[in-house]
Amino acid sequence: MKIFRFISLALFFGALVLINSCNADKLELTNPNELSPETYFKTPSQVQSAVNAAYGNLQTRGLYNRHIWFGYDNMAHENCGNPQLEADKREYLNFSFDPTHGAIRAFWESCYIGINKANFVINNAEAIAKIPDAQLSLVMKAKFDGEAKFMRALFYFMLVDRFGDVPLVLEVPEDQQGTARTPAAQVWAQIETDLQDAASQCLTKAEEELGRTSKGAAWALLGKARLFQGNYQGAMDAFNQVTGYSLEDNYFDNFMEETEHGPEQIFSVEFNLSAGNASRWNSDVTDVGLNETTFRGQEYGCFNWFNVFPSVDLRNEFETAADNGVKDDPRYGYCIYDDGDLFNNGQSTAAISPLEQSDGSTYPRTGWRKYHNYYKQETEVAEASGINMKIIRYADVLLMMAEAEANTGDIPAAVALMNQVRARPDVDMPLYGSAEMNAIYPVGTLAEFMVALEHERKVELCAEQVRFPDLVRWGRLDAFMTEVFDDLPLQEQQELVFSSPKNHLWPIPQAEIDANINLTNADQNPGY
Repeated sequence: MKIFRFISLALFFGALVLINSCNADKLELTNPNELSPETYFKTPSQVQSAVNAAYGNLQTRGLYNRHIWFGYDNMAHENCGNPQLEADKREYLNFSFDPTHGAIRAFWESCYIGINKANFVINNAEAIAKIPDAQLSLVMKAKFDGEAKFMRALFYFMLVDRFGDVPLVLEVPEDQQGTARTPAAQVWAQIETDLQDAASQCLTKAEEELGRTSKGAAWALLGKARLFQGNYQGAMDAFNQVTGYSLEDNYFDNFMEETEHGPEQIFSVEFNLSAGNASRWNSDVTDVGLNETTFRGQEYGCFNWFNVFPSVDLRNEFETAADNGVKDDPRYGYCIYDDGDLFNNGQSTAAISPLEQSDGSTYPRTGWRKYHNYYKQETEVAEASGINMKIIRYADVLLMMAEAEANTGDIPAAVALMNQVRARPDVDMPLYGSAEMNAIYPVGTLAEFMVALEHERKVELCAEQVRFPDLVRWGRLDAFMTEVFDDLPLQEQQELVFSSPKNHLWPIPQAEIDANINLTNADQNPGY
């Protein structure tokens, strides 16, 4: 059962100006004077509701309700597309998206609306401070401010990672003019400032409600932000503060609804099938009502819409005894269904046929098991899954720590961290540095270690929206697009128009450029 629900407050935030996130026509429908600190921030429940609303923007169609996993997983070619895959999602596979791409615009808008909601809390610290301490303690006031700063940092992390320079908006806008792009270095600096504040203000995991931001989440995201900037020692300093977490003994416990708040969970997007989802189709447009479920099971499900399936390249990455490995990696079976596998508590058998291609040949096809309810039922509930989507889990932190350690010169310590992930009791793969692993993934030098790390992150974190940012920040994307080409289905080979460095970033949405008087087409990312 979910303990904490992220419920959007449509009436409250319908009155806020959504600058940098919607067009002029929408802006004219709002009244920024309708609500204010004088009329709202009077009780603890109002403060918590305002903070909850910022969390709620992670549940929009532009983000974890639907589109974000297609964008990241398809561009990393962890997915292949079935014939019925919609054009906007296929454009991620072939990199043909442009500034008019609707889902990219929805991503941008969802992030900025979430930032706006976080700003409303942060900007009104004085009003919140006036609530009597007997009603809302100083600790709780600080922790709500910390949660809002974490959310603002998270949304900006996603924006700067995908668009580079982006408008840095730290106040609730009072007009419709918009903000110019801010250098990425300045955005990163603000992310770090917010996360340092959040780490000092938020509660520990043991003290906090399930689903809310903890100190560990703030430290983990700060370490990740520093890692992405190449500040390896700073990343280690932050990651070393991530305490009180451990790996699940069973890998799949991370992806089942009944066990999703386990010791490995650091920060997730909370979903709850019983909490309502009437706004699941219009969350990006109206922000009205409840959107407490995700389309993930239905969209990726090999026994439902089956829009995408695991790529051959990804499947080949898992070690097998038949392919120079010492044993088959159990994580393959936790992540992927093969034809003939059992599901639905062992009562049903998977029937997955090859993909028919235009030249008469077939392409081997499997199905996604990770993040699906098929372990306990025959089909997904239509358009609605309540399984939380992981943003940060402890295995990811261990592997990021390993990367930082190796790049600060301590490869043995880095290998030991990476081996913790492989030594999970129900995974128990041979350890790096052993004779068996040195034959296929030696780790004696930094270059060798990074090859092994890429392999480990690829299999451990597949379909968790981490590989594409990894490829970009490592400078590996261009080479990978060449490496993967022969393993793509024929249609994807024929349609691929990847261009470097253009496709390292997404285009600024044309709707934003048109609505924001401080942006012109000259501000667009190169190549778009």
